[in-house]
Amino acid sequence: LRRLSDYIPQGAGRIFIASNQEVWRHHGNKVDSALPGTPYEVLFFPSGEEYKRFSSVETMAEEMVRAGADRSSIVVAFGGGVVGDMAGFLAAIFMRGVPVIQVPTTVVAQVDAAVGGKTGVNLTSGKNLIGAFHQPSAVVVDPEVLETLPEREYRAGLFEVVKHGVIASAPLFRTMKSSVRAVLAQVPDAVEYTISESVRIKAEVVSADEREGGLRRILNFGHTFGHALEAETGYTRFLHGEAVGFGILAATELARRLGMLSDADAAEIAATTRLYGPVPPLNGVAAEALAARMTADKKTVRGKVHFVLPDSIGHVVVRSDVDEALVLDSIRAVLG
Repeated sequence: LRRLSDYIPQGAGRIFIASNQEVWRHHGNKVDSALPGTPYEVLFFPSGEEYKRFSSVETMAEEMVRAGADRSSIVVAFGGGVVGDMAGFLAAIFMRGVPVIQVPTTVVAQVDAAVGGKTGVNLTSGKNLIGAFHQPSAVVVDPEVLETLPEREYRAGLFEVVKHGVIASAPLFRTMKSSVRAVLAQVPDAVEYTISESVRIKAEVVSADEREGGLRRILNFGHTFGHALEAETGYTRFLHGEAVGFGILAATELARRLGMLSDADAAEIAATTRLYGPVPPLNGVAAEALAARMTADKKTVRGKVHFVLPDSIGHVVVRSDVDEALVLDSIRAVLG
């Protein structure tokens, strides 16, 4: 974060730091130190997934106009995944596009949301159904800012790291299994390895398939089920990472029931995922309602839900030929 000024383009116009009150209270002084003598405006987005809506972005766009923003302006997204998604979307559509720098402050954002150029907001019927691809000019990751995260928020982000291990790196998965104490205690070497390896995996996938025409779909492992859970509970009950943790368990169980994944690998994925929990209680959530939600997911094509399913630890495949009864049984198995 101390090097943030190095990533501000020469000749940039007004700088807008998009954040929220909590992040700014903890780390706003770091931005001051990183941009000595450089004027900037702060845009405060409301906190929480339930506020990740068009109306919030419109409010921020109006503030930018009032502050004299033009096409030379730059947006710096300074916060978690919600701030990053909304600020990135704001940058993508403001005057048909201005540059954005992503400075993620949560594990979820550092290892996933800030990398790859996906931006967007939610609709009542589903998550991220409105958005744009808008690649950041830089992603500045500083693990030190994670020290102020509540434990629940920190743990929730680690489900995304487990995800990266399952889809593309058995060594990363094994580290998450064997080094749980060091990762949870935020031992610097452990944190730096897990974050950097996750960023490497996502960057490689995105570089090969920016617009999710094929390979990039593997990054959605756990998200089809997870997004349905978030939408069904109004985006207020679970953190995004926790919903992904649920999704990993459900997708793994589905792969096992399809005969794609051995019982031993399925048990290992589930056990390692649960090391970073617990996922909050799922009482009151109906399997049928979650299955119905999946048909509204943006990854559904011509009515077919695309599931990312592991066939070994470190490799996944995309399937759209899955029987709905097996999907329901897999959800019920995780819901208990």
